[in-house]
Amino acid sequence: MATRFELILYGERESYLRAVGEEALEEISRVEAQLSYYRTDSDINDLNLRGGQEVVPVDPRFFALLQRAQEFSAESEGAFDITVAPLMQVWGFVGGTGSMPNESDIAAARAKVGMQNLILDGANYTVHFAQEGVQIDLGAIGKGYAVDRAMDILRENEIEAALLHGGTSTIYGLGSPPDSDGWSIGIQKPYSEANDSPIAAVTLRNEALSVSAPHGKWFESEGKRYGHVIDPRTGYPTGNTLLAALVTPTATEGDALSTALLTLGSAWLSELSQKHPEHRALVAETDGDGQLSLIRTANF
Repeated sequence: MATRFELILYGERESYLRAVGEEALEEISRVEAQLSYYRTDSDINDLNLRGGQEVVPVDPRFFALLQRAQEFSAESEGAFDITVAPLMQVWGFVGGTGSMPNESDIAAARAKVGMQNLILDGANYTVHFAQEGVQIDLGAIGKGYAVDRAMDILRENEIEAALLHGGTSTIYGLGSPPDSDGWSIGIQKPYSEANDSPIAAVTLRNEALSVSAPHGKWFESEGKRYGHVIDPRTGYPTGNTLLAALVTPTATEGDALSTALLTLGSAWLSELSQKHPEHRALVAETDGDGQLSLIRTANF
């Protein structure tokens, strides 16, 4: 998944904790082998190659993840969309740091994007694309799904306190460390140095924190920054939102909805809170020149 996963476990039996931890990390590797857009032997790659020409049977758990992605897309009115891959390609973010495309290429890519192109048959666990050229990229939900799968391993083995993160942007805190109410996590200021003070902090206890931001991969053109999070509705990178953070019961949900929140911005906070009052959300916005000017929160 082009990132580093790290796991902290608390307990009294070191050898047992190490064995369980290794099993959890191996589960992440299994998810990577199935869902990676960049691996030629992954299920995603096979589906992307064949889905426009034929009906493709898939693993039931993989199918369930695609169904969840459809639900998140509907909830966000298309702001989260796993068919965004053609736009990621045209903007040069697949295997690169990005480059400015022309409008005709953006329009051609947009014509292949949209969840209406993803046809799921729940009776037979099959997937089909409505047209050739459609491709799925699970980059905005795959890490969260992998973290949840790994946490399932820990729970099954009766681990009571653990922290797992993928690239520091997807984090799950299980239980709490000794003498603490939970896992304290700082949220880094967008485009800042590693030693800068965080803009906010949260405490996780049996919860996930997902942070979506364009500063992970971006380029500059004519004095304007373009980040790697693309709005599938417009075909262009997200606008004035620099960062969206969401605390949710599962990392899968957090990854998907934090991507939608980054795309929709603070205007979506009220609706999100009404639908999910248990969620905690933060949005950091720019004043237009790329500088952080405003932080809005809900239950944070």
